[in-house]
Amino acid sequence: MFAVLSDTHSHTGHELAGAVRDAVADADAVLHAGDFTTEAALDAFHDAAERLHAVHGNSDTEAVRERLPAARTVDLAGVRVALTHRRRGGPTGLAMFGRERGADLVVSGHTHRPSVTETEHCTLLNPGSHAEPRGNPASHAVLTPDAGGLAGEIRDREGDRLESFRVEGRN
Repeated sequence: MFAVLSDTHSHTGHELAGAVRDAVADADAVLHAGDFTTEAALDAFHDAAERLHAVHGNSDTEAVRERLPAARTVDLAGVRVALTHRRRGGPTGLAMFGRERGADLVVSGHTHRPSVTETEHCTLLNPGSHAEPRGNPASHAVLTPDAGGLAGEIRDREGDRLESFRVEGRN
């Protein structure tokens, strides 16, 4: 299982609580789409997650930006995942970013609003914010390998499913 988070916006730590804390503890890898804010938050994630794949966001300090790329691509259970905090052009810009990277799934943050959007070339996932939801439900996503792809869910702080989706891998 893979945990997907974004927009921690912390000055002191990872701000993991409830179901998201459990998801990170149980995950084979954690994807974070940026805006840790400080090195203390980033270091806390490194301590909490066995494997962390992360990018920096627009609210991250210079020290965090020096440690993390603006974008990265990882393969999870046969699914190519492109990770960024945001792209100009909204969903179209994110879809173009995914296409450039040959991605099946693009994970982004920035809006603090959990969402899944299917495009012609890839699925766009914003897990929302687990720590500073700004009027949205506190949320994160989990991805579970299944026959040739990933089954995904966006979950709230209590672990209740807000939305389900599936991403096919490339064969």
